[in-house]
Amino acid sequence: MLLEQPTKTDKRENLRKGVYVLPNLITAGSLFAGFYVIIASTDGNFVRAAWFIFLSAILDGLDGKVARLTGTTSKFGVEMDSLADVVAFGVAPGVLMYAWALKPFGKLGWLAAFLYVVCGALRLARFNVQVDTVESKRFVGLPIPAAACIVATCVLLFFELGGTGTIKKVSVVFLVFLLAFLMVSKIKYFSLKDPDLFKRQPFRLLVGAIMAMILIVAKPEVMLFVIGMVYLVSGPLEYLYRWRRGKKEELL
Repeated sequence: MLLEQPTKTDKRENLRKGVYVLPNLITAGSLFAGFYVIIASTDGNFVRAAWFIFLSAILDGLDGKVARLTGTTSKFGVEMDSLADVVAFGVAPGVLMYAWALKPFGKLGWLAAFLYVVCGALRLARFNVQVDTVESKRFVGLPIPAAACIVATCVLLFFELGGTGTIKKVSVVFLVFLLAFLMVSKIKYFSLKDPDLFKRQPFRLLVGAIMAMILIVAKPEVMLFVIGMVYLVSGPLEYLYRWRRGKKEELL
């Protein structure tokens, strides 16, 4: 016996029953933080904008976990999360980079910022269609929240070192193209959503995590930049390692 497919009317009726408030409220908070990044960037408050990117990333990580822990996951929440990510980690960092360093390049500057935004959107779209087919321990391509946080760390480090100089212009152009390429690439990155992270771990891992927290609190601008750069290069380095090992196995 064939089951009847839900009609558009049925779907509307399901939505009328209501949505889960808590996870979607956290997602809205992430979207709000991302929107404020745009406001702060246009006002020239680049450091504040960078910190709000981190706030948005924290909230983005919380909404899914809260939804799973409380059993309140929904298709509506998934769609809203993706739309919020486009603004918070795509448009907002793009505007920040343009206002901070790319504006002197004119048309090339805002086109470079748009390249970052569109590659981020493509990255999210690919993730949404592959979410049930890829392993949970790895992301395919640089995650867009990580790319946005790397942009934020560069801004924070620049102002921590004095906030002067013209090297930022060329370096940010290079960073934009690098992040855009990595987001749409097939290079795999370690996923913080790995379930094994929440299982029992060696005692030395706890000690290392505590030491890392102390270093971050002592010098957050520098340490966050270092962590961001380590994560950025971890994907390509692992890819090269696997490629070289595969070549050696072919020769044997």
